[in-house]
Amino acid sequence: MSSRDRSGAVDVKRTYEVRTYGCQMNVHDSERLSGLLETAGYVRAPEGADGDADVVVFNTCAVRENADNKLYGNLGRLAPMKTRRPGMQIAVGGCLAQKDRDTIVTRAPWVDVVFGTHNIGKLPVLLERARVQEEAQVEIAESLEAFPSTLPTRRESAYAAWVSISVGCNNTCTFCIVPALRGKEKDRRPGDILAEIEALVDEGVSEITLLGQNVNAYGSDIGDREAFGKLLRACGRIDGLERVRFTSPHPRDFTDDVIAAMAETPNVMPQLHMPLQSGSDTVLKAMRRSYRQERFLGIIRKVRAAIPHAAISTDVIVGFPGETEEDFEQTMHTVREARFANAFTFQYSKRPGTPAATMEGQIPKEVVQARYERLVALQEEISWDENKKQVGRTLEVMVAEGEGRKDGTTHRLSGRAPDNRLVHFTKPADEVRPGDVVTVEITYAAPHHLLAEGTTTSVRRTRAGDAWEKRNAAEAAKPTGVLLGLPKIGVPAPLPATTTPGCGCD
Repeated sequence: MSSRDRSGAVDVKRTYEVRTYGCQMNVHDSERLSGLLETAGYVRAPEGADGDADVVVFNTCAVRENADNKLYGNLGRLAPMKTRRPGMQIAVGGCLAQKDRDTIVTRAPWVDVVFGTHNIGKLPVLLERARVQEEAQVEIAESLEAFPSTLPTRRESAYAAWVSISVGCNNTCTFCIVPALRGKEKDRRPGDILAEIEALVDEGVSEITLLGQNVNAYGSDIGDREAFGKLLRACGRIDGLERVRFTSPHPRDFTDDVIAAMAETPNVMPQLHMPLQSGSDTVLKAMRRSYRQERFLGIIRKVRAAIPHAAISTDVIVGFPGETEEDFEQTMHTVREARFANAFTFQYSKRPGTPAATMEGQIPKEVVQARYERLVALQEEISWDENKKQVGRTLEVMVAEGEGRKDGTTHRLSGRAPDNRLVHFTKPADEVRPGDVVTVEITYAAPHHLLAEGTTTSVRRTRAGDAWEKRNAAEAAKPTGVLLGLPKIGVPAPLPATTTPGCGCD
């Protein structure tokens, strides 16, 4: 074991690794877990450690059908490593831990700590208790103990950040288990949110993404139905904050005042993720989604009228119980009408504990697969057509870190346009850092990215780039961090149409 000082802090040589699965909320929670561990004296294991750390934390998702198998498979691979490494500890948290509780240590008795979605702040204490008592610690709180934003944070990006405005969800979608695991919606005070954003901007962050399970329902807990639109406008008054995004809204709560706030607040980006789930009114009713096709398309039309260049993305579930061919054709029709920039499509899968899992009319796998492939093909065609409309446009691109997997061989850099489209551009002669902004002309479009193959028009060095450079220099002598698995922190990237960005329940 590592040595300890009089305060009980863990020796700095003790390392940790966090593995994250699931939605943006889980990714943001993992920033908190990392912050808690570093405050307790741990340091991150080198990149690519692959379990070779003193503490390995799994922050889990319970939404997808194979979530359980994925977790236990990964735990099984760590079992022999733990046997060879005395003092190694394994912790499991997140939605699956909240759901399965004692089952985890029954199936994987080498796990040391199990904690839930409501008490992530207890992780260091539980690890220490497990070490001293030499037995597994399972502690699941039934309600939120402290709002996550009050906890220490180890943010993954120096120039872009998530800011949680609420936790939990009041919806009762029949396919979703998240409300049972995350609890009822609880909103943060607007002043606390804005104070966090201002502090981040002072540190060099220039882009924030407001995060909530149902982000535009913000205000229901504090009795103000227009609170979310007011919050967007307040973000517009923060000096130095260049880009504001949010995810994910619900069509039921998407009101005209929010559209006006988006259109009239310059730093709110022309991007909207609006979950559809199904285009069939019959299926939407069975899902307990409180809108219908025409209401959904009406929102899209209003957004496009107010923000002509807005890029709109969505979530779609294929093969919900009882979905007929006619129902599926209504989804295809809605996708054609909406002209989404991209869609996160996935096949319905049963989740124990949800009403949909026991519904009659479960669709055969081969039928779901065939419909899924038809939808993906349609959306691929639309995405490409919509991206082609960007050719010839001059765009300001915020340079990103790690977005372009081939940048090293193509001599390009990558970043995000205001509407969050991924842009690969020719590396300019001037030094460019993540967080800086370049102006480029789009010369080519693919379904999931844009190219700017000409000379960069301008390079604007930013405070965000300065912050990235300062952080990079400070950490050069330290072990590098591990990737957290799913979306990149800060700028949530549109993924290919075959991937879902989160729980798909918004």
